[in-house]
Formats: sequence, C-alpha cells, structure tokens
Amino acid sequence: MKRLENKVAIVTGAASGLGKAITLLYTAEGAKVVAADINEIALGSLKDEVMAKSGTITTVIANMAKEEDIENMVKVAVASYGTVDILVNNAGIMDDFSPASDVTDQMWDRVMAINLNGPFKAMRSVLKIMLEQKSGVIVNIASIGGLQGARAGAAYTASKHALIGLTKNTGYVYAKSGIRCNAIAPGAMETNIGATIDFTKISPLANERIMPGMALNPRSSNPSEVASVALFLASDEASFINGTVVTADGGWTAY
Repeated sequence: MKRLENKVAIVTGAASGLGKAITLLYTAEGAKVVAADINEIALGSLKDEVMAKSGTITTVIANMAKEEDIENMVKVAVASYGTVDILVNNAGIMDDFSPASDVTDQMWDRVMAINLNGPFKAMRSVLKIMLEQKSGVIVNIASIGGLQGARAGAAYTASKHALIGLTKNTGYVYAKSGIRCNAIAPGAMETNIGATIDFTKISPLANERIMPGMALNPRSSNPSEVASVALFLASDEASFINGTVVTADGGWTAY
C-alpha cells in the first residue's frame, strides 16, 4: 500500500522547486493533491506531469498573501475530494538580507504576509476540518533561518522563527485531537527562490556579517531530498513526531 493512499493534501507554492517535488512525491504515494501557486502556466505543466503518471491532482491559483485565495484553496480541496488530511505550507519568499535598520515597511509586510500570515491563515482554515474529523497533518516549510540568526535578513529570519513557534504551539495544543504539526528547516536548495532576492540591494553590513557563513555550507540539496522528509512527516511512519523541527541542511548548522 502506498504511504499516502487516498489522503487529500494541499501543497502551496506547488508549481516549482520544493513544492513541485513534494507534489510529485505525494501523488506517486497515492495522495490526491490540491496544488496551489500563483504561476498558472507552471501549474498546468505540473498537472500534465502528474496525470501522465496516473496521479490525482487539482490545481488552483492562490496568492498566499490574499486571505480570499487561501479560503478558496481550501474550498476547492473540499469540493474536489471531500476533506483535507494534509496541509503543506511551502510557499515563501526571501528578503534582500537587510539588517533591521534598513528593512522597509514594504519588505517587512511582504515577507510576513507570505511567509507567516499565509501559512497561519491556511492552518486556521484546515484545522476546522481536521478537528471535526479528529485527524490531520500540517507540515510547515521553515528554514535554518528560523533556527539561527545569520542566514538571511531581519525580515526573513523573523518570519521563519515565527513560523517555527507557530508550528510548536499548534503541535502541542492539538496533540490530543489527532492532529500533528511539524516543520522542516531546509538549508540551501537548488530552487528558484533566489529569484525573489534583489542582490543589488544587499548592504555592505550584510556582506560583512552574513555572507562569510555561506562558505560553510557543504552543498545545496536537490528538492527531492527535502521532499522525502515532507513525505515521512505526512505519513503514519511519523505518528509520534509532533511539534518539532526537522533540520535538512547537509550539516551546515552543525558548525
């Protein structure tokens, strides 16, 4: 039997990178996936790829900074497959490595809206379903930037620390309700998240204080390596893992 047979999963940021890898793996393991992203063309390509392998997928355009898109995403899942068993909050953006003194309101608000507020609102929505059915799994894609202070700028670092705190609180509070909530803290990955960074705006202070640590990274991961962790956490094999963070960084933070 496949590990996610007949489970219904929502994956955000599903059209590329880690989200795509998770979607392909989940559908291969029997899940019915609602793939959400802002990129309609890439979603179409993903759908074709999944269906060519006899997987089950529904796509939906969703901007995680918009509450109405998040609510619609959950409604599409329920309308298509009847419930939500798994939520993977993967969509996220980087900042420009700015220290706190240089962070603009625009940058702060944008990073928080997508990296923290979006996952929170998606969790709030699916938790109503999971509480009623007394089961569910939430996997939040955090970052080693949520464990340490020098992997990004102040906005991104704060957003991922907050997401980890939200993960721990949710996992603990709903532990007796059949619901698990965990986070993954990836290191560097071979994805297109770098496209959300404006390297021309990286300050001399960030270059001095943050960039030297990048040289300690042993390597970047392929998204499929981290997707395997997301599969494990969503499966019954992780039934006793709750309210915690799994670091997947090749040993970078071991230094």
